[in-house]
Amino acid sequence: MQPLRRAEPAHANAREGLIALIKERSFGRGKITLASGRESDFYFDLRPTALHPAGAAYIGELVVDMIKDLDIEYVGGLAMGAIPIATAVAIASYQRGGNIGAFFVRKAEKNYGTRKLVEGLPKGQTLKGKNVLVVEDTTTSGGSAMQAVQVLREEGANVVLVITIVDRQEGAEETFAAEKLPFRSVLTADVFLKD
Repeated sequence: MQPLRRAEPAHANAREGLIALIKERSFGRGKITLASGRESDFYFDLRPTALHPAGAAYIGELVVDMIKDLDIEYVGGLAMGAIPIATAVAIASYQRGGNIGAFFVRKAEKNYGTRKLVEGLPKGQTLKGKNVLVVEDTTTSGGSAMQAVQVLREEGANVVLVITIVDRQEGAEETFAAEKLPFRSVLTADVFLKD
């Protein structure tokens, strides 16, 4: 086994690098039913990109750039898609001298153990009064992210912003606007549909 070495970046630009990785690992065409229940002829499965070392680095860098002027204390979202993204953002924040903590929201309460819906916080801490960024891998209608937002608001968190890696441009912007919740995307589906 060879010793670990620092990899040279495949792309000088994180956005271009992320687009290339998503095209290679996470974007496909074919009939599929989305989490929203809608049918589509294209899909994004961002886990292979978000769990790739370069993909995680690109995601972390791009999201931290988007929030650099905001006072964000925690980042997280609905399990499973948000977990690698929140982790990437927390690491990128730390590498830049920040201290954004990561968490995730369970889809349902466990019937054993601590029975918490929000996981990853230090013992005895809550998100009450904390400025929170909600992240999501792919957004269609915004329903999954709103599920996390509802739980976080019930916990007393101040949800400052929702960021998705890829917005399918199918209603999420309107969903968040109706909730008076700022929403941004790193990329939009049209970037991948041009080819």
